[in-house]
Amino acid sequence: MIKGTLTRRSILGTGIAAAAVLVAPRVYAQAAAPAAPTGPFALPKRAYEAAALEPHIDTMTMDIHYNRHHGAFITALNNIAKDNGVVAQMPVPELLAKLGELPEGIRTMVRNAGGGHANHTMFWEIMGPSAGGAPAGVVAEAITRDLGGFDKFKTDFEAAGLRVFGSGWVFVTVDKDGRLAIVTKPGQDNPLMDRQMVLLGNDVWEHAYYLKYQNRRADYLKTWWNVVNWAKVSERYAAARSGVLKV
Repeated sequence: MIKGTLTRRSILGTGIAAAAVLVAPRVYAQAAAPAAPTGPFALPKRAYEAAALEPHIDTMTMDIHYNRHHGAFITALNNIAKDNGVVAQMPVPELLAKLGELPEGIRTMVRNAGGGHANHTMFWEIMGPSAGGAPAGVVAEAITRDLGGFDKFKTDFEAAGLRVFGSGWVFVTVDKDGRLAIVTKPGQDNPLMDRQMVLLGNDVWEHAYYLKYQNRRADYLKTWWNVVNWAKVSERYAAARSGVLKV
């Protein structure tokens, strides 16, 4: 056969290959979510659907963030627990508070996966539909006393979130005396590792906002106040005052 000559068979083969290339991305995009991981750790049940925080947080981000990112932390923790009974037996707050007591070989894995699980569990809890506005009661009083009032607190919290280099979180911690502080953590580190409870926190990893806000982290931080559920934040404040450590 002369090189470059096209036969009916080669044309047909080329057409099928091209069609496969065109179809493949669509098939990949519609791939099913991974099976739910099994073990002592599980995804917490959200009180709202993925679309409930629109337009402030888009449905696709919520779905990917919850099922895939948080789900990956659950899978990792369960895999660690298979070979390390001490991990399976501890509740997450205790696991993180006693991180330095764990075997050195699993410490980093638990730090990342356990911190990610704790951070996201808190994150889903303190958000909700028909939320936003301003806090009331003892939480509002604590914000005024320790953080200079609600408006100053929001400004300082957003600024702290912007200062996080790369991926991390901005938190408000609460101690046993009810005192509040704004702190930032890299990666999936959690204040429970310092035996401090989180009152609320915002995820500034790009996967939390990039589909809707791209590189505009400042817009995401400012819009996020519209989904903060202050009733849940108040429950967390009461738990911290009573000495209960929650994720």
